[in-house]
Amino acid sequence: MNPIPLRDIPLHPAPFAGWAPKVHRVLFALFLIQWTLVWVRLWLSHPPFGDARWPEGMLVVLSTATLLSSLTTQLPGQNVMLVSLVIAFISGAVETLGGLTGIPFGPFVCTDAIGQQLFYPLPWAMPMIWIVALLVSRGVARLVLRPWRNTPNYGYGLLGLSALLVVVLDLALEPFATQVKHLWRWAPTRLRLEWYTAPLANFMGWGVTSVLILAFITPALINKKPMKQPPPEYHPLAVWVLLNLLFATGAAVKHLWPAVAMISVANVALAALAVRGGAARLES
Repeated sequence: MNPIPLRDIPLHPAPFAGWAPKVHRVLFALFLIQWTLVWVRLWLSHPPFGDARWPEGMLVVLSTATLLSSLTTQLPGQNVMLVSLVIAFISGAVETLGGLTGIPFGPFVCTDAIGQQLFYPLPWAMPMIWIVALLVSRGVARLVLRPWRNTPNYGYGLLGLSALLVVVLDLALEPFATQVKHLWRWAPTRLRLEWYTAPLANFMGWGVTSVLILAFITPALINKKPMKQPPPEYHPLAVWVLLNLLFATGAAVKHLWPAVAMISVANVALAALAVRGGAARLES
């Protein structure tokens, strides 16, 4: 019996090929629905589902899911899993250290409003919040720096800008978390430089921790496939804008006008820079 030449063997696509974009679209649609529910609840004195905490918890889960599913359309699944596990492990360890010692964020205590603890003193939501913060900030930073993608120092610029945007996102989150939803409380520190009770050390801690995590996960986030000019990915920008709009709305409901102003200015400026970067041609 003569063997069949390899070129004559029909090639069949992998059974799950093409599923990643479909799953991503479904998860993003669910994220939009959940975001709308949480946003509407902020305005109402008698919101749907009363004092239930699950709408905000589900929004955290869907924010994480839609960002990770977006990555699976660009990278192998094992890379995405590795990235999520590394972020969850390092952020969980740092948050646990912070809850026990006050280092590196300053003294804080999570309340029952944030939900169950994975173990003392780490709430289940904190690793997911870190995954969202890092991935959405890096996605927006990639858009802003896209015209310089082929320049020698692009990698360092992306790491630095991503960490900076994580701090900007935390500046928007803190008033929402402490004054609107009461997810955690800050104890006073000797250095009375605060942003809605959050000490300066908190934002420095977020920045340093972000650089550390990004240094570990960046190799797994690099697409090894040769590609001349990857198309811009606007999904992280959409998630960034919606999350900041949610934080600004919560601040407005509580009349926290400095927070509203800061979030609005940062959102508009970064959205403009990201759209401009996404539309620009790459530098050679």
